[in-house]
Amino acid sequence: MTTALIIVLVALLLAAWILSIANRLDRLHVRTDAAWAALDAALARRAVVTRALLDPELSAAASKAESATRAERELAENELSGLLGVVDRSTLPPALAAELSDAEERVMLARRVHNDAVRDTLLQRRRRMVRWLRLAGTAPQPSYFEIAEPAAPSAAVMLTPRPSARIVLTDTAGRVLLFQGFDPARPQELFWFTVGGGVEDGEELRDTAVREAFEETGVKLAPEQLVGPIWRRRAVFSFDGQTFDAEEWFFHASVDGEPAVDTSGFNDVEEHSISAYRWWTAEELESTDDTVYPVQLAELLPALTSEWDGQTRTVR
Repeated sequence: MTTALIIVLVALLLAAWILSIANRLDRLHVRTDAAWAALDAALARRAVVTRALLDPELSAAASKAESATRAERELAENELSGLLGVVDRSTLPPALAAELSDAEERVMLARRVHNDAVRDTLLQRRRRMVRWLRLAGTAPQPSYFEIAEPAAPSAAVMLTPRPSARIVLTDTAGRVLLFQGFDPARPQELFWFTVGGGVEDGEELRDTAVREAFEETGVKLAPEQLVGPIWRRRAVFSFDGQTFDAEEWFFHASVDGEPAVDTSGFNDVEEHSISAYRWWTAEELESTDDTVYPVQLAELLPALTSEWDGQTRTVR
């Protein structure tokens, strides 16, 4: 009888614990949805104020940002930020200049609140109990919203162009090698990404991809082993206080077996901002709550086993 009572008590305590985790996760999802609604409203207000400037180019950029899909929203909003950053505020009526600055400040604050909510939700979704019991249910995985933040609302937003070559490096089993890293300014926000890096002056894309593959993994590839570029990704992101307008070109390369990964060629930035690496299957990518770039990698990875049709596709 005593044993049965203990078992019942433990079961009740375990059920209460699981219920508390589920309730917290539900509250976090609600918080994330509310934070996105607030950010969307702040961006909409900025668009309204922008149109009040009566500049055709700015008005067109504001309308483009408002009508953009969620996948295209970051880039469109950052393009608008760039245009607003070079507006001479001294030529504007004082009331309008103040309203524009206020709208920009509200966007920055709403973006930070939103990303904080996303971070907390993702951390909760990654807990073993949440994953094992599938407590997230059908709730979509939230994602960060990257938008350039000027040092001051009236400061120009400088986007640094960054062309890069990346490699979807797969092994015999079709798994892809990804690195896990973080922005030194936000070390709590971890994400996974493919092998590759920025194009140096005078370099061809294939040469960059081959060089980066050797520096980051120790794998020696010949330019003719690369298929592509199969994908192109455009993104705006911040890293260590600097904001980049990235244009990424992806190649595919397959290697025999599971080669040992040698990271001794990492530069200083990579050594301090990359925390792990692993080979991923498409199924693992599909089920993970971790942040992965490109976002569509799980759905596109299986197609790499078939012959490339010569088309470079846009990915997120």
